[in-house]
Amino acid sequence: MSDVLKKDQFILPEGVIYLDGNSLGPLPKAAAARVQEMITDEWGEMLIRGWNQAGWMEQPTRVGNMVAGIVGAPEGSVVMGDTLSIKVFQALASAVKLRPGRKVILSDTGNFPSDLYMAEGLVGLLEQGYELRSVAPEEVKDAINEDIAAVMLTEVDYRTGRKHDMKAMTELAHASGAVMIWDLAHSAGALPVDLAGSNCEFAVGCTYKYLNGGPGAPGFIYVRPDLADEVQPALAGWLGHRQPFAFDLEYKPGQGIERMRVGTPPVIQLTALEVAMELWADVDMQDLRAASIALQEQFIEEIERDAPQLTLASPRNSAERGSQVSFRFEEGYAAMQAVIDRGVIGDFRAPDIMRFGFTPLYLDASDVSKAVAIIRDVMENRLWDDEKYKTRARVT
Repeated sequence: MSDVLKKDQFILPEGVIYLDGNSLGPLPKAAAARVQEMITDEWGEMLIRGWNQAGWMEQPTRVGNMVAGIVGAPEGSVVMGDTLSIKVFQALASAVKLRPGRKVILSDTGNFPSDLYMAEGLVGLLEQGYELRSVAPEEVKDAINEDIAAVMLTEVDYRTGRKHDMKAMTELAHASGAVMIWDLAHSAGALPVDLAGSNCEFAVGCTYKYLNGGPGAPGFIYVRPDLADEVQPALAGWLGHRQPFAFDLEYKPGQGIERMRVGTPPVIQLTALEVAMELWADVDMQDLRAASIALQEQFIEEIERDAPQLTLASPRNSAERGSQVSFRFEEGYAAMQAVIDRGVIGDFRAPDIMRFGFTPLYLDASDVSKAVAIIRDVMENRLWDDEKYKTRARVT
């Protein structure tokens, strides 16, 4: 296994052990200078000419190809832009159009709420008997039948890290004639993904977590190449038009994945993301996964030994979880705030989940042991039992 550690290429505040890259990745050192260059030399000097001279208009496709390389997708099948929620809506709307006569979108109760909200909004818009059906994660395979138009699942559960089997679930969906949509929010950059091998029709994801694109970094969408000229995007934005600058009053979808573009690309954010994606050029995803599992296993063993007040909420079998470990504790919010106050940054998910992400690009075994020592101190000495840790902030 090769070394995937690139700690010296990230800005990591002194005295901080960062176990929250599954929520927001840290800043790559090269990104700040490149973004400043883009602002000063491109936006500042080129002004509107930057769309042509600096390649801004092609950036969503160019960066999309970089993302495609780490999610097992062929070149030209991924495009960047807008938010993950918008991409979820695009995929869902396109999927149900591929299965006229079927009225059910199937998901699970472990899915990220925004995905379910997007589905609810689409169902409300379509009416005519459409419905969103959500079942427990372990019940999805038995709920797939010939009523289902589309199965929409997040591969890795945002709370517990529980992982669906992408290939097996996609095969079940296809056996019943349903379209398969995967949300890779907690997969892209966290573990090996093989979209082409899974044969799913659609996948979406975000880039501010494991891909380190920064807060508000754009989402992405994948469309299986054989469908790229067939799908009909419900959000028919001007940059998804075949000739945006013809300014036709009638929408004509662009070629292939380009039709899944909607609005003007966020060039500053894409510039930061493009720099971050360059860090992945020599990363072997199998090596990254092995390193992630090693860190997780160490963390679980040491927490269960030194902080027995916490109860493992993630699957114990490493093959069944993503790149995070979650523990339950009744006063989990307060405990996490006390831990953060002492330099170990994780996060909390209601009702009682203390969540820790493991990103081998900038974490090593010594970081894990130091983090556990601090968590042990907080738990053993009830340092969390202080009113200042119990008032919930807007972001948890």
